[in-house]
Amino acid sequence: MVIDAAHRRRKTLATVRANFELLTLTLPALIAFFLFNYLPMGGVIVAFKRYRYDAGILHSPWIGLANFSFFFRSVDAWRITRNTVAYSTAFIIVGTITAVVIALLLLEVRSTGAKKIYQTVMILPRFLSWVVISFITHAILNPVHGVGNQIIVALGGTAVEWYSHTQYWPFILTISHVWNSVGITSIIYYAALMGVDPQLYEAAEIDGATRLQQTWHVSIPALVPVITILNILAIGNLFTGDFGLFYQIPRDVGRLYPVTDIINTYVYRGLRQGDIGRTAAVGLFQSSVGLVLIIVTNAIIRRISPENALF
Repeated sequence: MVIDAAHRRRKTLATVRANFELLTLTLPALIAFFLFNYLPMGGVIVAFKRYRYDAGILHSPWIGLANFSFFFRSVDAWRITRNTVAYSTAFIIVGTITAVVIALLLLEVRSTGAKKIYQTVMILPRFLSWVVISFITHAILNPVHGVGNQIIVALGGTAVEWYSHTQYWPFILTISHVWNSVGITSIIYYAALMGVDPQLYEAAEIDGATRLQQTWHVSIPALVPVITILNILAIGNLFTGDFGLFYQIPRDVGRLYPVTDIINTYVYRGLRQGDIGRTAAVGLFQSSVGLVLIIVTNAIIRRISPENALF
């Protein structure tokens, strides 16, 4: 046993020496990760305190679970939790289906130039700020001068007060999210399809399989591991919404809160009002549930299909 342990240590040191330059390149990312992800974790104690600015974090009085109790008894708890989970679930389902379909369609495109154009057009929204996208959305949905209402009126319809009615916003937010994220996700799936052995398609074609059957029996099974990993990570973020999407696109209109308010926007408003302790409690609840979800989901996947598990 001692000999084996010494051998493993020597092997590890040899690996470190052989890859020293590459490991050095990771230092900036590791330092940034430590500073912005691990170092602030000590601040979770604020969730168990009545934070006072004059006393600071360490000397503010302890109040136990009072902040958590206030949140779970509030009328906002169910609304923001429901919205966060419902939107995240819809984004996972709609986003995955859309990205897979686009990746399969890209596989059928024979022109290399056309593929590059399609990929560039689809990935471009990912590099736009939600602030910019919110201005584009407002230019379309503006009740008076919006392009959308102008088209509706020109076709003989009645202008819609988009920012006054909640029933439209689940669709608006879902479309905005998919438009923003589907490009990069579809490219990930397309890269996985490019790794499929062409002989599998040739063999299926020789056996008489149609193109649709080849897609169903060759392409989609090749995507299952990637889909599984991405969805495990997405489920870990089930209680985390995209703040920019839910704050900028609806323009923080209070009338739309029943369908646009999520945990992140709720925490932001609490911070603006100076309610540090209660917002910290909500944030800790959000992070804890996300950690549990990703561990449980991975455990289920590992039991069903160990080769597709994340860890």
